[in-house]
Amino acid sequence: MSTMLVDLDHLLADPLYDPNRCSIGFHPLHQFIPIGTYGLMLLHRKTRIIGLGLSIHMLLDLSDCYVMGLLP
Repeated sequence: MSTMLVDLDHLLADPLYDPNRCSIGFHPLHQFIPIGTYGLMLLHRKTRIIGLGLSIHMLLDLSDCYVMGLLP
């Protein structure tokens, strides 16, 4: 559940809420470099659970973008 704290970066967006916005690639912790870091966290035993939670979070956000039709 603590990996949901990554969504605090949504508070930096202007406007704060946009129903037609895909969070992947827009918010700072939802960019491709941090997502790659979350994947690398899966390789180390001490960070594996956090990396798994963050990776699942990003996959769910990505699927939401796909369902909304914002991805090809």
